[in-house]
Amino acid sequence: MTKIWFNRWFSVAFHYMNFIRNNEDGRQFQIYATHPDRAHMSLQGADVAETEPVLDGEEYLTFALGFCAEHGIDVFIPRLHMYTIAKHIQLFEKLGTKVIVCRDLELLESLLEKQKFYESVKQTSLMTIPDYRVVNTADDFMTAYGELVEAGHEVCIKPTNSEGGMGFRIISNKRDALSDLFGTIKRYLSTDQVYQILSSVERFDDLMVMELLPGFEYSIDCLASEAGELLAVVPRRKAGGRLRLLEEVPELIEIAHKVAARYRIPFNYNIQVKYNKGVPKLLEINPRMSGGLHVTCLSGINFPYLAVKSILGEHVGVQKPTYDILASYVEKSIIMNLGN
Repeated sequence: MTKIWFNRWFSVAFHYMNFIRNNEDGRQFQIYATHPDRAHMSLQGADVAETEPVLDGEEYLTFALGFCAEHGIDVFIPRLHMYTIAKHIQLFEKLGTKVIVCRDLELLESLLEKQKFYESVKQTSLMTIPDYRVVNTADDFMTAYGELVEAGHEVCIKPTNSEGGMGFRIISNKRDALSDLFGTIKRYLSTDQVYQILSSVERFDDLMVMELLPGFEYSIDCLASEAGELLAVVPRRKAGGRLRLLEEVPELIEIAHKVAARYRIPFNYNIQVKYNKGVPKLLEINPRMSGGLHVTCLSGINFPYLAVKSILGEHVGVQKPTYDILASYVEKSIIMNLGN
């Protein structure tokens, strides 16, 4: 039986595991998962769940290699410390463990650091990127903010190395502070608030100050072979509230083909774009399964399983997704299995 390991994933890995388990070929897998929080939701999708130590660098590498050797892991699907793992992928291969990760270290590093990737995209006509500045001091923030406003943009901020919506804030000086206080949690901060917070330290990690993109947001989920050949593209749009629309958008599918041809990213990845005045602009490319990939699988394509099938050396052909699917989700109560 093929053994698969997920290390410290998001809660939605619960769905990825079940898609792999309930595959169309009836193939049997034993799924392992680790996380520092033994009650984390991702572990509930695993056959074998263990607590993962909080480590970095070489110490984490030693743990990961030991885990693969101890449990005879055939396929490792990392999220945490992807770069470190990719850098030493030959050590996993010596153990007989195949790793679903981008092996191009220079590309992987740039994808994980938004500023570096934006700089590389600037040299091409591949995609349109938002107007942005990268700052490290409160005064530099104020300068960047002024330049972007002068250019006619609304402004937002986000750390260059964060995932998803972590650290994302919209700069607005027109908010009613009392209404915000008594209302739902908002991602708005005033210029003065941001400056005051950033002024609390002399320097801070790279912060991207960029134009706010108010249009539709899409996550373009992609499946590729180990060699980077594009096998499936499904644009997924945030359609309000919990609604998601799997939509055939020719210009976004074309972007996916251009990205695949240039970067050859393997397995599962997603391209996030957001529109401004009818133009799709790049937010980021994540070299892993996206947080909403389980919704995209409603297109009829089992993205997680086909990536596993591909790395195991089995043929995966070009897929034909079903588009025009409007989807949503509801919570489901389950009894937690915390082991011994």
